[in-house]
Amino acid sequence: MGKIICLMGKSAVGKDSVFKRLLEDRSLGLRTIVPYTTRPIRDGEHNGVEYYFTDEVGYEKYKGQGRIIEERLYHTVLGPWRYFTVDDGRIEAQADYIVIGTLEAYLRLRDYFGRGKVLPILLEVDDGIRLQRALDRERVQEHPKYEELCRRFLADSEDFARDNIAAAGIERHFVNEDLEQCLEEIKDYIRGQSNGD
Repeated sequence: MGKIICLMGKSAVGKDSVFKRLLEDRSLGLRTIVPYTTRPIRDGEHNGVEYYFTDEVGYEKYKGQGRIIEERLYHTVLGPWRYFTVDDGRIEAQADYIVIGTLEAYLRLRDYFGRGKVLPILLEVDDGIRLQRALDRERVQEHPKYEELCRRFLADSEDFARDNIAAAGIERHFVNEDLEQCLEEIKDYIRGQSNGD
């Protein structure tokens, strides 16, 4: 099997931007494993691109079939939202993939596919910059969800605590204040890992 790059970080560190740019770089040859979610679709998202949007019935079906690789449940101000990765027959053994996940998702993917098969990429940004980015993104939504933004911001501090990152064995971090520089560092890192460095 090829590598699975697991892109992680707190909300509004630029995961989506980095993800799209890495995916566009044909020299990396990356594909996506599209995750599933029960959260509502956001403006500009498309089913089967960012996520497969489903409901609790869809989630329970995959759970009952034993096809869920990893999952997270968030108790949001709008109700429970699930995010999960399904072994749905779309993952080819020799291909290289990129996914966006959490620390917990990284650990579950690593356990499922094997330690040497999943490469963690942890993005970081100053909290003030993150908060401004999150506010800017929410303002353009048809129905801004500021309470949920605040809940996520605070929850990320716990989820990505330094102790949790260290316990996951993640030593390399990438600061995403300059997107182009960050992308070059990540690409060099991915290529180095592919060559066994």
